[in-house]
Amino acid sequence: MLPEDIIIKPIITEKSNEGIEEGKYTFKVDKKATKVDIAKAVEKLFNVKVVKVNTISIKGKAKRVGVHLGKTASWKKAIVMIDTDPSEDKYMKKGGKEVKTSKKYNSSIDGFMGM
Repeated sequence: MLPEDIIIKPIITEKSNEGIEEGKYTFKVDKKATKVDIAKAVEKLFNVKVVKVNTISIKGKAKRVGVHLGKTASWKKAIVMIDTDPSEDKYMKKGGKEVKTSKKYNSSIDGFMGM
């Protein structure tokens, strides 16, 4: 699956806007997508480092319009937590040489509200 097929659209509500301050973003995703697929898609599309993914499958509700009975579609929601402080990592190589790796990730998803 392509990343564009996995992430359908952002979910913008009061509760999801409160989570943006903590680095949590909410998306409507494909029902067949796994947490790993969602994390890779978000990393590729928005150039951020994903820390954690929570998913919720929402079942369709029974609706009635006049005498006709129907059901809304089932869908899947993903709450993605990103790394808001991408700092450099330092580690020791063989021979005692210190190596730095720079993380070139964004600290937020730009254009989340106007996606």
